[in-house]
Amino acid sequence: MSKNIDKYLHKDMNKEAGIDHVNHRTKIVATVGPACDTYEKLLELVQAGVNVFRLNFSHGSHEDKARIIEHIRNINKTQPYNISILADLQGPKLRVGEILNNALEVKVGDILTFTNEKCIGTLEKIYVSYPNLAGDVTIGNIILIDDGKLEVKVVSIEKNGDVKVVVTLGGILSSKKGINLPDTKISLPALTEKDLADLEFIIEQKCDWVALSFVRSVNDIVDLKRRLREKQSKSKIIAKIEKPEALTNIRDIIVESDGIMVARGDLGVELPVERIPLIQKELIRKCLHRAKPVIVATQMMESMIDRVKPNRSEITDVANAVLEGADAVMLSGETATGQHPALVVQTMRKIIMEVESKEYRYNRSEDLKPQPHSPSFHSDAVCYNACKISEDVQAKALIGMTQSGYTAFMLSSYRPSSPLYIFTKEKTLVNQLSLSWGVRAFYYAEEDSLDDIIFDQINILKERGFVNTNDVVVNTGSTPVHLHLPTNIIKITKAE
Repeated sequence: MSKNIDKYLHKDMNKEAGIDHVNHRTKIVATVGPACDTYEKLLELVQAGVNVFRLNFSHGSHEDKARIIEHIRNINKTQPYNISILADLQGPKLRVGEILNNALEVKVGDILTFTNEKCIGTLEKIYVSYPNLAGDVTIGNIILIDDGKLEVKVVSIEKNGDVKVVVTLGGILSSKKGINLPDTKISLPALTEKDLADLEFIIEQKCDWVALSFVRSVNDIVDLKRRLREKQSKSKIIAKIEKPEALTNIRDIIVESDGIMVARGDLGVELPVERIPLIQKELIRKCLHRAKPVIVATQMMESMIDRVKPNRSEITDVANAVLEGADAVMLSGETATGQHPALVVQTMRKIIMEVESKEYRYNRSEDLKPQPHSPSFHSDAVCYNACKISEDVQAKALIGMTQSGYTAFMLSSYRPSSPLYIFTKEKTLVNQLSLSWGVRAFYYAEEDSLDDIIFDQINILKERGFVNTNDVVVNTGSTPVHLHLPTNIIKITKAE
């Protein structure tokens, strides 16, 4: 055993409840809000099965977020978990302003005036937080309000910048409700002034992932990546797919991003709802193809905001995301503002475990193969065959090493049947990889001989209860070790 191995052995000691936590391979992302923002509540959610906490920057102050981040970091320091932090930027979210008495009934045929001058909304005028609305819309464009509950059509554009609309689907309009422009290409940048201030805070706090909202083109990702690089940030980028333009440019967006979120809320408003299931399936397939983590989000178990049991359709929705191969499923209001945050997570985890416990395997074998056009094809092929070999020999552990995260993402994308353990000397990756399907990550910085490294890795897993004597283990790695080459070897070992 390496002379310095002791420092890697004891973080999880005597806390083996953590082993149960990783038995679900499809990860759980939970949004933090008033219902779960204390240390005790966050720990309860982690113990129930949360792998990633999402901080929604559409709500709350930086002071609130800093306190929550501190709680999560303390959980990681004192408990047997590596919980990741996903900071979700608001993006150019359009909203109406304050409405008189917070309730305005609008009827089919009513003519409303949208203005960019702040005012209390009435049937006369309603403030919209979009200064270039008049410049971007054209007569006949549809505008949706409150997730499509209300619908209006543009009938005229005034010289002073006001936009007159006719109500085509009426109802009650409340303050601060969101607006979607499915017929309009908006000219707002992907990063607003608020986003830039939030991003500076996120970089200071060293959050693991940054989610960019309303991505429209690959340039949005390139710009964010440049800003992170200039600040020497190691945060990875999640592209939220919720605009039709993103689907047009989806290949380049997936290639440039570190991961994808299928944000079904706004996507289901911007596009005909009947298209969403196949879009979700296709986005998951494309992400598997590119070894990029993919999150399925929005309204997965929304009925449990108030209730103690989910709808049957929600159970099927979560199960289908697992069957389709998603890396993670996400909870929003269910944990942020719901009455039973821990119960929701426990229920979601039970659904995941039930699906994963069966013999069902993700069945699109053509996606789970190394792609000849990949610039790392040879390394990909080694990872692919390591997964196959681990299944053939019924290995109790498949072990990978990575500095960039690529080997971890690649091994995960082949959805191996053996438990997947990743070792890295990059401390930031340990938490970041908590988002990836099936991955359990460990910090390990030794660079002795490959034999010593493999021996150490197996002993670390034995000490933590993941591997027992005589278990078969499959390792991947690279040699010569000091050159840090792409993965180029596979080794089968029987643990002693």
